[in-house]
Amino acid sequence: MRIKYSFRVSTVCAFTLLVLLLSHKISFSQVSVASIFTDNMVLQQQSSVPVWGWSTPGALVRCTSSWDKKEITARAGSDGKWIAWLKTPVAGGPYEITLADKVTLKLSNVLIGEVWLCSGQSNMEMPMMGFKGQSVEGSNEAILRSANEQVRVYTVPRAPVTTPQPNSKNAAWKIAGPESISNFSATAYYFARLLNEILHVPVGVINASYGGSEIESWMPATALGSFPTVKIPSPADSIKVPNRTPTALYNGMIYPLIGYGLRGFTWYQGESNYDRPQQYAALFAAMINNWRRSWKKDDLPFYFAQIAPFNYALYSPKDLSPHLNSAYLREAQVAVADRVANTGMAVLLDAGNEQNIHPANKQVAGERLAFLALAKTYGLKGLGATSPAFDSLVIKDSVAIVQFKNAPNWLTSFDRPLLNFEIAGADKIFYPATAIIYRTTVHVTSPQVKSPVAVRYAFKNFVNASLFGTDALPASSFRTDNW
Repeated sequence: MRIKYSFRVSTVCAFTLLVLLLSHKISFSQVSVASIFTDNMVLQQQSSVPVWGWSTPGALVRCTSSWDKKEITARAGSDGKWIAWLKTPVAGGPYEITLADKVTLKLSNVLIGEVWLCSGQSNMEMPMMGFKGQSVEGSNEAILRSANEQVRVYTVPRAPVTTPQPNSKNAAWKIAGPESISNFSATAYYFARLLNEILHVPVGVINASYGGSEIESWMPATALGSFPTVKIPSPADSIKVPNRTPTALYNGMIYPLIGYGLRGFTWYQGESNYDRPQQYAALFAAMINNWRRSWKKDDLPFYFAQIAPFNYALYSPKDLSPHLNSAYLREAQVAVADRVANTGMAVLLDAGNEQNIHPANKQVAGERLAFLALAKTYGLKGLGATSPAFDSLVIKDSVAIVQFKNAPNWLTSFDRPLLNFEIAGADKIFYPATAIIYRTTVHVTSPQVKSPVAVRYAFKNFVNASLFGTDALPASSFRTDNW
């Protein structure tokens, strides 16, 4: 009897509740924000930045920041999405942001400072603790000393999908410290650490990277339309290779972030495209331009790491084609740095590992990217930021004279032998050459080549740099021919 009676009471209560809901149209509206907005986040200083999320369609969301106490209202659209635009002050904090419709949501410990999106494949993804069996040089000491309230980090969860997603998977902004930094991108952390040290403002870095990814996976279908050889998946397609499916990583890891207030981008990718260098420069330029348009800022700085030397023959068939040489991919990256405005390339020719595609010295990668940002974006004077680069070739009798740009204090080999130069005549056969530095030029000769036509430097899969500016930034590999 008791069980039966209890069941009847429960049924009556449920029926009564249903009637009330229907008659009074009670809404369970609850404001929510996109996954990128969490406690401890950093917002770009002195900007108009959007904060967005979802609520009941038509709901009025009130957004108030503690730095100016102004209430900004946003109306949720038919899809429930709302966007509130906040004007941020100069760097500082911590602050709070309060969001309310029928309920209230508070974002705490928010800093205002400099924000960068760092993306790419495994050399950007590689955490400070290293990959299994692969270390990051000096990381244990750096992790131990990483506690810093002024540096905040956010990792976008992996999410390959065939259609653009309105939101990324849940994650959280974290304050720099041993636990958070040990699992965070080493390259991005060293970049952020140096910016914070020099600028004395909060720095937030967002890491959206995926090991082994091809550049096409970071591009939307609209940006890939002019590349007929790229197969764009349809929404119903299954993803068999998550990191090598065109559009897949853009859809799930970049698209949901579009609009978040940024100072610029950093990028470390290209290893997975090394066998298609002839296409990479066009793809890379298209991606940069598309990301900038997506953020509606055509001049957003974009700084990238040139891939480091590595013996790619370890990954290739025994009949390795001469053109399956990562120097051609490095050459494509040089072309992008030369042709696309407001970009910069961190050369890593002295930081490779012949046997490991993940070189251990991530500090040099992160800090050279920071040099570019400090000099080109923040206007810091007096430091070297851009590596010496091939400018022109003049032939004088049996001597090939190579002129370099970006060498205001001339060139050096730091009193070590100047290696990796080759010279060829009209027969297109390259011979090891003697190279001598004279100010901003290198004079190249070989007894086997009486009438030189072309010069190459470090144009191999794996080399150790020998030519530098006096700021210790290495010159990139290059060739003067197009053979």
